[in-house]
Amino acid sequence: MPRAEPDRPGTTPYRAGTLAPGVTAANSNTRVSAATLQRRIAPPAAADAANNLGLNSERLRRAMVQRLRAQGITDERVLAAMEAVPRHLFVDQALASRAYEDAALPIGHSQTISQPWVVARMIAAVCEDREPTRVMEVGAGCGYQAAVLAQFVRDVHAIERIRGLYDLARGHLRMLRLTTRVRLTFGDGMLGLPNTAPFDAIVVAAAGLAIPQALLSQLAPGGRLIAPEGGSNQRLVLVERTGAASWKRVELEAVRFVPLRAGIQS
Repeated sequence: MPRAEPDRPGTTPYRAGTLAPGVTAANSNTRVSAATLQRRIAPPAAADAANNLGLNSERLRRAMVQRLRAQGITDERVLAAMEAVPRHLFVDQALASRAYEDAALPIGHSQTISQPWVVARMIAAVCEDREPTRVMEVGAGCGYQAAVLAQFVRDVHAIERIRGLYDLARGHLRMLRLTTRVRLTFGDGMLGLPNTAPFDAIVVAAAGLAIPQALLSQLAPGGRLIAPEGGSNQRLVLVERTGAASWKRVELEAVRFVPLRAGIQS
């Protein structure tokens, strides 16, 4: 399905403590189902057995990248990263055959791995026309998006609030030998990582009613943040920091993400 080109960031002022009106974009909807299915997740060793796709996994990844091109993703770094990371290793073995479909899949704990188009869209939006070297991901989930970022970003910091998913992501990143590129933290993503900030880009993989001020404050000047925002009606929001207490924002596609929650879940 054709996608509208992303709006240019920075068209609407966004200042600390306020929620400025967004710009409505007539883009095609992209839905990420917030699955509530609780299922047993295979440990990393069993996930490795998901190589039952064999050589087909490379062919399926190439087909996925061709589909992403057709859907409007043009950043070659993002496309190469999506082709390099074996998505089927990040889902339950029973779902491995569906890993390269353009669909969100359950990963346990009422959470999902976002559909490939959403992952590519969000990363491409914050990286457009720039080369970020330090990126924070809020909501690491199973570790897939962090693994994609690590293919071309030198320093990736990912936060996960659910202990079971944190352990799952850590196992996946170890399996792919990405632990030197991705620093994974078990903690409250709404607080970010103030001791590590500022970040050139921030990617938030869960939807809050408003983007937490703590995350906006951890953007470097000129840095970009992308996050879903809203309750039952959500849209991707792209924010660029323009000063010490000023940001610009633009609204993009309609999406559906799991809720952004405070605290940790052991």
